[in-house]
Amino acid sequence: MLYFENDYCEGAHPAILQKLVETNFEKVSGYGTDPYCASAREKIRAACGAPNADVWFISGGTQSNAIVIASMLRRWEGVLAASTGHVAAHEAGAIEFTGHKVIGLPHTNGKLDAGTVEDWCSTFYADGNMDHLVFPGMVYISHPSEYGTLYTKAELEALSAVCHKYHMPLFMDGARLGYGLAAEGTDVTLADVARLTDVFYIGGTKVGALCGEAVVFPHGAPAHFMTMVKQQGALLAKGRLLGIQFDVLFTDDLYQTISKNAIETAAVLKKGLAEKGYSFFMDSPTNQVFIVLSNEQLAALEGKAKFGFWEKYDDTHTVVRIATSWATRMEEVEQLLELM
Repeated sequence: MLYFENDYCEGAHPAILQKLVETNFEKVSGYGTDPYCASAREKIRAACGAPNADVWFISGGTQSNAIVIASMLRRWEGVLAASTGHVAAHEAGAIEFTGHKVIGLPHTNGKLDAGTVEDWCSTFYADGNMDHLVFPGMVYISHPSEYGTLYTKAELEALSAVCHKYHMPLFMDGARLGYGLAAEGTDVTLADVARLTDVFYIGGTKVGALCGEAVVFPHGAPAHFMTMVKQQGALLAKGRLLGIQFDVLFTDDLYQTISKNAIETAAVLKKGLAEKGYSFFMDSPTNQVFIVLSNEQLAALEGKAKFGFWEKYDDTHTVVRIATSWATRMEEVEQLLELM
């Protein structure tokens, strides 16, 4: 069986496992106050060009999204997101569970446009009944988007500007940020992300770590953020587990290096699929490849290769997502192309 259903099928990069074993019997303080978390924070600040940033390590992506949004919104506020955004579609109401509404807006290939946010906000504040409505309190985006598409620097600058105009923080979900930054043709850097957002996170779960995300507040975290992390069950007593992993990932450019592997293997896969005549549902420059398969093609591959179901295209076709990762080997790509 070939596994291409997601980018977290594997465990962790060997360097991380080695460091976890090497440090296993060291006695350190808990809850992220250990020297490994401190070292990882400094390395992340340096990589972001944000020396005063607050960096917090949280166990997973959904936890990060829910905690960040809940910590920055007031009781009467909701978060604006593309209708296809992860918080709107694939988090089982985790945001609403915190008492905040996700307000879905129209998107372009999974991306939220500054003009759309401007139009929505100007209409909202012109509404004489706005006090009966959920107020906009934040804008959520992900980079890459749910469809593997990428924002340009100009698009992020425009979103940042409209967020500042309406006094809303811009929050970037970076579960796959490594792959977005490693993609060919992108003009967005980690320093740009830190400059243009109010909070973002660097994904570890999907990019080489066993688990964990690094939440970065370039200008400082909300008051009592640690307490809110604790309240929502995401504060690990053994915080070293996350600190060690990010300390390794941000040593000698490991995070960037392994992210490139996913992009390179995906590029070979896309080229091979195109040569075989497969139809692409969406043009993604990242590690996610979306193709349309007939019901017969899908049935023929069952038990041989695992893909991620995306959506029904029509009665006789299905959109599937094929994902490469930091650990995907070129031989696996070649085997998949042979199979297809």
